[in-house]
Amino acid sequence: MDLGLTGKVALVAASSGGLGFATAQQFAREGATVVLTSRSADRLEDARRRVVEETGNASVYAFAADVSKGADIDRLFASIEAHVGGVDVLVTNAGGPPPGSFATVTEPQWEAAFQLSLMSVVRLIRGVLPNMQAKRWGRIVNFTSSSIKQPIDNLILSNTFRTAVAGLAKSLALELAPDGILVNTMGPGRIATDRVASLDAGNAERAGVPLDEWIARSQASIPLGRYGRPEEFASLAVYLGSPANGYITGQSILVDGGMVRAL
Repeated sequence: MDLGLTGKVALVAASSGGLGFATAQQFAREGATVVLTSRSADRLEDARRRVVEETGNASVYAFAADVSKGADIDRLFASIEAHVGGVDVLVTNAGGPPPGSFATVTEPQWEAAFQLSLMSVVRLIRGVLPNMQAKRWGRIVNFTSSSIKQPIDNLILSNTFRTAVAGLAKSLALELAPDGILVNTMGPGRIATDRVASLDAGNAERAGVPLDEWIARSQASIPLGRYGRPEEFASLAVYLGSPANGYITGQSILVDGGMVRAL
């Protein structure tokens, strides 16, 4: 299926690894011009090189930025404008805030999570809207968490701000539909990424059980009986961000193997 991404510019945040990298790689395979960004310039350049080598698409750019900082996002869009012009497809994404309960999370951690998980989305969307509205076409896909449907134990910061992103996206879908801009939210379940591996290790330690046993318990809670692969998540993200998606907007979709029971 041709997704119609040739000639489109896709910006994928937090794309030096994990779900962001898998998504950037899939956009490149579909012929889009891809812009990668993350905090580490070295990891980012390595990711750019891998995407080019593995997809054969040379139209891949990498600009380092900390999306929790407004000044970095301003510099990011200046670089994008100078090299490729405006962005047609935006994937918002950022590393998850630290685990913790309401009793243990500090006020500075609340503020840092606000900037990382919510304000990064606000600022990235502000940066792409002028080009999208001028063209009367655009796609925005927000990466969040399965916690937008069902809170996750010991992740009070993620539960709070990921849900806020889903509310923002729903509101924007209504506001931006007349401009031909579709806005959707995706929530990964247990996808095999470094972030999930880190959470598993912490949860196993707190529970006092071996890591293998904790992972087996987690897999048993998933109807499909396994963790998802990053490329399985990325496939839906690229579809939602493509011209092939003409009528899906304002939705929050989980890719979780059936793990979350909530409607």
